[in-house]
Amino acid sequence: MTYLRHLTTFQLLGIQWKVSESTANNIFNYWFPILQELLPSSLLEQVKKNASDCEIVQEILTDYELIVDSEEQLRERPGDYEKQKKYYSGKKESHTFKNQIIVLPDGQDIVDVIAGKPGPLSDITLFRESHKKFAPHQKFQGDKGYIGEPSIKTPTKKPKKGELTPSQMELNKKMASDRIFVEHLIRLLKIFRVASERFRLHPSKYEQIIMTLCGIVRLRIGALILP
Repeated sequence: MTYLRHLTTFQLLGIQWKVSESTANNIFNYWFPILQELLPSSLLEQVKKNASDCEIVQEILTDYELIVDSEEQLRERPGDYEKQKKYYSGKKESHTFKNQIIVLPDGQDIVDVIAGKPGPLSDITLFRESHKKFAPHQKFQGDKGYIGEPSIKTPTKKPKKGELTPSQMELNKKMASDRIFVEHLIRLLKIFRVASERFRLHPSKYEQIIMTLCGIVRLRIGALILP
């Protein structure tokens, strides 16, 4: 937890806890699979092993308009040229991972998480990868990055050489206030510096790190009740 929160080095962790650097590293890597198993990253992850529970949850979710958003995190530059091109994000002007999070209204729980995808991947493409986990008639709400996806309600885009009407501006403002809850949960994730600063661990660990942090956040907000 100290490493996740402060992104210190394993050498300093060893000094702090009076163990060797390698022992600190081994303890960290030992506990992560256990934490990921104990703390499911999302509601769908929590019920996926039981088909009947999964179907019930999928049906209950259709009563809500789920909020979807994505974010990018800087990563170390890949050594392979093809991977460099794959992960280079023009938006961030760097190599990034992209994550997507879907939450209940009011931020009551994390419903689904996708982590560690290449930064240049479009929001819509990433969403369509996760859409199959939900009922066909599930309702969603997202920002302008999802314009063009029929299952997601998005703000009205300002017309070229035109202006939005007062009613359109008011509706956009209302939708922005609804979406703020997914940004609050992303902020809780980014309290952990390992999820907000350039990712220094091996890229293969990234998805596991983010998923585990989502489980910790669910525990913190009271969405995940341990047996």
